[in-house]
Amino acid sequence: MNGVQIRSAERALSVGTWLIVAGAMLYSILTVTPLMAAHTPEAWRWTAPILPLVVDAAVVIVVRLDSVLARLGGHGGRWPIALRWMTGCMTLALNVADSALRKDLVGVAVHAVAPLLLIVTAETGLAYRRAITAALAAMQQHEQAERIEREKAATERAQAAELREREAREFEARLAREQRDHEAALAREQADREERAQREERQRAAAIEAAVRAERERREHEREQQRVERERLEREAVARAERQRRDREERAAREQLEQAERVERERAQLLAAGPAQEQQGKDLALRTVAAAFDAGLSVRAAAELCGWSTGWVTGRYQELRDNHSVPALEGASQ
Repeated sequence: MNGVQIRSAERALSVGTWLIVAGAMLYSILTVTPLMAAHTPEAWRWTAPILPLVVDAAVVIVVRLDSVLARLGGHGGRWPIALRWMTGCMTLALNVADSALRKDLVGVAVHAVAPLLLIVTAETGLAYRRAITAALAAMQQHEQAERIEREKAATERAQAAELREREAREFEARLAREQRDHEAALAREQADREERAQREERQRAAAIEAAVRAERERREHEREQQRVERERLEREAVARAERQRRDREERAAREQLEQAERVERERAQLLAAGPAQEQQGKDLALRTVAAAFDAGLSVRAAAELCGWSTGWVTGRYQELRDNHSVPALEGASQ
């Protein structure tokens, strides 16, 4: 039932209450005025309608203020209750007094209908208004909680998107920086090779001009030995670098395998724990939802495992799908 229906019911209650109050007031005035006129001196019989009007005015005050207090969720204390019952009893007594004095039981019963209906309507209307006020307050609290939850989810999504965008920018900047460093290193190596080549060329020319053929042959033989030794050293350096690279790759593979085994064991433990008897902590619940997502379980099954609501688990599933889609998109762009 929505707020519009509740307010419609409240208006119907208010209209019905005031119709009963107006009818009871009119009936009371018409019934009590002859009784007051019969028990009032001749000169003051014109004052006969005043007493029922005063009593009915008190009834109107009680009904009106009770409705306002009930709408505001307040309580007037003992005095409003005393006034409500006192005016009701006075109205009842004044309406049945004439028939009671004439010992007319049927008249007493007939004239008691309107006052009794007024008393019961006032009490029932107060109870209904308090119940309606409580229902409206509960609905407002529920709507506020849902609005806060939606705002929180939107904030978390925005923060996640901003984090992904920042990580993407950092990744691109790191790639560009590494590319620039690599190109600079290649340029330096090329310049060094050219400089070494020019220097060796000058040395060879000077040696050819300054030395005899034998010396030139000896030096050529020495250069050949140096070249062989350099090539051997380069091959050894390349072999060492290759071994170091393989060692690093093997260590990285072992670490990845161990990490995957730890993650798999933790996932198996979380999934094997069964439905949670009580709501898990947020960190444990996040790991449980991630394990359920990797295992391909449904949102309801993940909610049973962690003890959280399906709406919360649905939001975590969406975040995990987004996080999985970003690396895939980056890989496709590369």
